[in-house]
Amino acid sequence: MEEVAVVRNKQVIFKDFVNGYPKTSDMVVTSDATIRLELPKNETGLILTKNLYLSCDPYMRNRMNQTLEGAYIHSFTPGSPIIGYGVSRILDSSHPDFKKGELIWGLINWEEYSLIKDTSSFMKIQHTDVPLSYYTGILGMPGMTAYVGFYKICSPKKGDTVFVSAASGAVGQLVGQFAKLFGCYVVGSAGSKEKVDLLKNKFGFDEAFNYKEEQDLNAALKRYFPDGIDIYFENVGGKMLDEVLRNMRLFGRIAACGMISQYNLDQPEGTHNLFMIVMKRIRMEGFLVFDHYDSYPKFLETILPLIHEGKINYVEDIVDGLENGPDALIGLFSGSNIGKQVVVIAHE
Repeated sequence: MEEVAVVRNKQVIFKDFVNGYPKTSDMVVTSDATIRLELPKNETGLILTKNLYLSCDPYMRNRMNQTLEGAYIHSFTPGSPIIGYGVSRILDSSHPDFKKGELIWGLINWEEYSLIKDTSSFMKIQHTDVPLSYYTGILGMPGMTAYVGFYKICSPKKGDTVFVSAASGAVGQLVGQFAKLFGCYVVGSAGSKEKVDLLKNKFGFDEAFNYKEEQDLNAALKRYFPDGIDIYFENVGGKMLDEVLRNMRLFGRIAACGMISQYNLDQPEGTHNLFMIVMKRIRMEGFLVFDHYDSYPKFLETILPLIHEGKINYVEDIVDGLENGPDALIGLFSGSNIGKQVVVIAHE
């Protein structure tokens, strides 16, 4: 009788709930756990995966809080692996919809191997003529977020003026390119000269600026948008949102995707210019990509030809090794990544 392999399963464990800025020490990398590379007998609906790529995303910071009023996703559990989007290969399956050898993306534990009982977040990867890591970004949750936020929430019109904050990140870089392809004037903000150069020279933004070098954000926005902003894709919140509100045009649209400047504050900053929403008849709408995954097939029909034809660019910041995952995740909040932050667990 062939003996079933039992292997060490390296994991990133969440230690305890976080106040303020998270630290690498809030997570611990361990190889103490083991896993049998065979599914339990007489139990259906399971899949066993080898995890290949992990996505580092800003929303994961909110899962490090003990409670968040109105939270749309559960907090991480202290003493258990952290969870995020990733790409996996199925090693074994007792689920009728998933077969051994198939590639999938969805929410997985930060570990080398996973025994998965809830498959509701997973989508099969049908197109393998692009890098598999793309399913953590441009072809995964961030790509869908950019697509839904720009085309559905922002209701763009050709010739609109568009501002994107955190524009070099996984979502922002795509929003800007979608807007350019649509025929809009696009400006992005980022936190370094290297990122500003990337926005203008790689992603084709009309203009870009380093918000850290601007003493007066209102003046900076007036410099690039003398006639005002039609669309703001909101990723940062705080002072940037406050000044953008002053510079919106009548009937402008704001897609509220995230507010990364506020995630690590014990007391979020106030917004003083909200009455501009009334005065300028601005529509500001928050959205979650989870509500729009029914549009994923249409999204792929749109984005795959753009990738293959070289009409859209995508930049990844790849870190090799699960043990380097905590540093990569924490780096999001200091802006150390250039493009989409990906952690490689195993190469194909």
